[in-house]
Amino acid sequence: MDWSNKVVLLTGASSGIGRGLALELARRGAKLGLVARRSELLQEIAGEISAARDGETATEVQLLTADVQDADAMRAAARQLSTAFGKIDVLIANAGTGVTNPGAEFDVAKLAAVVNINLIGAANSVAAVLPEMLSHNSGHLVVISSLAAYRGLPKSAAYCASKAGVSAMFESFRLDLEPRGIDVTIIHPGFIKTPLTAGRQAHLPWLMEVDKAVNKILRAVEKRKKSYAFPWQLATIVRAGMIMPNFMYDWISRRNSFRE
Repeated sequence: MDWSNKVVLLTGASSGIGRGLALELARRGAKLGLVARRSELLQEIAGEISAARDGETATEVQLLTADVQDADAMRAAARQLSTAFGKIDVLIANAGTGVTNPGAEFDVAKLAAVVNINLIGAANSVAAVLPEMLSHNSGHLVVISSLAAYRGLPKSAAYCASKAGVSAMFESFRLDLEPRGIDVTIIHPGFIKTPLTAGRQAHLPWLMEVDKAVNKILRAVEKRKKSYAFPWQLATIVRAGMIMPNFMYDWISRRNSFRE
């Protein structure tokens, strides 16, 4: 894929996978609309991009301070990006969060907060770009889900529910929108070295550096994969869990909590 003629709207661009995607897409020449709630962090990323490009960032990166939970703000961000560059080719709905939420201490407010960002935020992002993509019969919707979407994990009710929901939602989008010329890719990463995994005492199997994860994600996008799960070792184990008898899955999962 020649990214130099692509316009990408990227949410959650201020840290973690989003920051890594922003820097790599800029290196590959894409025109970017970077969405995050904190403008100061967007300015820092813009400075890094500008330094790497010898100051050429001003006309190729739009900094869009918005909260994905705010549908109006996301529509305004999409309009600003489309006005600046004439179109939006790719949405990468990356904004996400997660909390430890043990069942015995279940807090519905925590679940709502996670779902509002991970699921409703992704829906708001799609709604912001979809009318224009439909008008051109082209576009690419990408969502960063998780291997946690496949089955419930200990102390992760909110996160698993939100990621299962977003994966199912984008699969439905794929069925409806591919005949209209719009590709849909669902990314299911394992453990990545980001603020979401920082500070955990538990061993995180096949923990991956952000740069390596970013390259895998972009390769899947370039190939227009419908779904991509990685690393393959952990993805294989997770998929095996989908066909395990419940007693076996429960025994294994209770002994491997990754939220500690």
